[in-house]
Order: sequence, then C-alpha cells, then structure tokens
Amino acid sequence: MNLDDFSDLIERPDSGMRRDAEERRARLAVPSGALGRLDELGEWFAAAQGSVPVKAVRQPRVVLFAGDHGVAGLDVSGRPAGSAHELVRAVLEGGTPVAVLARRADVPVRIIDAGLDCDPELLPEEVVRHRVRRGSGRIDIEDALTAEEAEEAVRLGMRIADEEADSGTDLVVLGDLSVGGTTPASTLIAALCGTDASVVTGRGGAGIDDLAWMRKCAAVRDALRRARPVLGDQLELLAAVGGADLAAMTGFLLQSAVRRMPVILDGVVSAACALVGQRAAFRAPDWWLAGQVSGEPAQAKALDRMALTPLLDHGVTVGEGAGALLALPLVQAAAALAAELPERQEPETAEETADAESVTG
Repeated sequence: MNLDDFSDLIERPDSGMRRDAEERRARLAVPSGALGRLDELGEWFAAAQGSVPVKAVRQPRVVLFAGDHGVAGLDVSGRPAGSAHELVRAVLEGGTPVAVLARRADVPVRIIDAGLDCDPELLPEEVVRHRVRRGSGRIDIEDALTAEEAEEAVRLGMRIADEEADSGTDLVVLGDLSVGGTTPASTLIAALCGTDASVVTGRGGAGIDDLAWMRKCAAVRDALRRARPVLGDQLELLAAVGGADLAAMTGFLLQSAVRRMPVILDGVVSAACALVGQRAAFRAPDWWLAGQVSGEPAQAKALDRMALTPLLDHGVTVGEGAGALLALPLVQAAAALAAELPERQEPETAEETADAESVTG
C-alpha cells in the first residue's frame, strides 16, 4: 500500500457549485454578511454535496477510534496505561460528555477498537471485532506497529468510512478514545511540521503536572529521532510513531474524502491523522472541518498547516469527540439556513406594473 495513491483518487469539492451557492446567497432576503461564518459553511456544503440549494444534514454520526499506547507506561498521561477500555465502557454506558451530547442531539455513536490493551470479553463484540493488535508499541524505543499492522489499520479505517458512506451518513464527527494518544499525535505533527518536541507537547485531555510534561517532552523528542528517517513514507511513519488507532483514523479520513463524506475533526489526535492525510493527498483537507480549539499546541500547528480554522473555542479539553460534537449544531444550522432561506423578491419595474394593471383592468 502507498498512501500517495490517494492523491489521484480525491477530488476537490465542486467549485462550480460553490460559485452557484455564492450567487444564490447574494439573492437571499437576509443581507450578505449578516450570518457571518455560517454563509461560508453553507457554501462549503454546497460544494461538498454538489447541490444548490444545500441539502440539510440529516444523518450525522459520531465515530470514535479507540486504542492504548505503550508510551503511556512512561507516566506521560493523566490516566493509567492500558485503561482506554474504561473510557470506551463509560461512553457505552452513557456517562461521558460525548455520550450525553450525542444523546441530546440524537446522533448515534460508533466505537471501533483498533488497538485496545484489554481482554476482548470486557467489551461488546461490535466494538472489539475490528482490533488490529493489543496496544501499540512504545514509540520512544520501538515501532508502534509492524508494516503489516499499519496497513491493516489503514484498511480498517477505509472500510469503516465505506460502511458509513454506504449507510447514508452525510457528516461524521471524528474523535478518539485513547490513553497516551496525544504523545504519538504530537510526534507526528512535530515531524511533519519540522518543529521541536517542546513546541508541540501539551498536557493531554486528562491533564498532567510539570514532571509528567517533561517526561512527555522527552518521549516525543526520542520518538522524533525515530520518525525523521521515514518521513518520506506516510505508512512507515504511522508504523514507527503512530499507533493502530491513529493509522485507522488516517485511513478513515482519506477514504471519507474519496467518498465525498465531510468530517468534523475534534482534537490533536484527529488533527495529527489529518496532517498525515494531507501529506498523502493535498486535496483531502478540503473535505474536513476543524470543530474546536483543544488547547493542545500541536493541534494549532497542524490546523495552521492545513489552513483549517476551528469553528469553536470553548476551552473544551475532554476529548472523545465532545468538542467537535458541540460544533455539529452550528454546522447543521449553516446547512439549514443555506437550504431554506428564501430569495428576496425583486421590485417590479414600471412596465411590468402597467402590464399587470392592463390585464386586471
């Protein structure tokens, strides 16, 4: 597999439809500019859907990729190593922010176990049946995945994207359920942006103290040394310093762009996968929206590189796709406004008025 092949498969959203949407927007009764960024989103949807007027978002879905990372054993995470299955269980039981928000918005949540480090019996079959391997390697000293596992994970993500597109999903909110995931994400972004570990290392969704942050910086620094020699091959890069969940998310994002299925990105993990996807196919980011500012410096780096401006900045750091899900109503509102607002009635000319009077007289 060569991820660069996606470059020939992914087309940009329909620019002609975008121009038509802009022209229609100029004819709406609501003054131009009065809806702010909602206008821009509506025009983006028109191009993505190839439709003017825009069709309302009717079948969104939250998709969460789950995995554990060996680097969490260095105590660089706010959660114990190997405990990502507890995050999954909490979402399934409905007691997490993303579960509450999804329930309120009536949006289904799908969880894919790409690399959890737990006995499969602890979770439902529909979650664990996709697992590529049990946990990902400790990226500061070893590869996260073998070459074969990296390809399997990417193909898993592609398969999930196809399933969603085939089932009628018209917008995906993408997130992760991982322990230690922000460390490989920061490593990928630092490697692809050419920056140092200290520039990209944040404190993760669960938050860490200064000592843990320094350990995390050291882990990213050591992983970067392993990442730089394989920068020319995105699949090798994901195998060296990514992980099963990150590789699967990358495959999902690329195949979603192939299938013309828009995706809202959540935090630093999805941003890192998107950046790898951009390196493989430069048109792919045209199909993605940045849902929110997560506060992770690596996310800001990645979004800037992809020229994606976050929709929200509410200080939400919980992860799990919650921040991106908060942006969903804004995106749905933009589509609904573009679809349903009427065009203004043009004033009649004097000649048309006279003709009408002669007919009625």
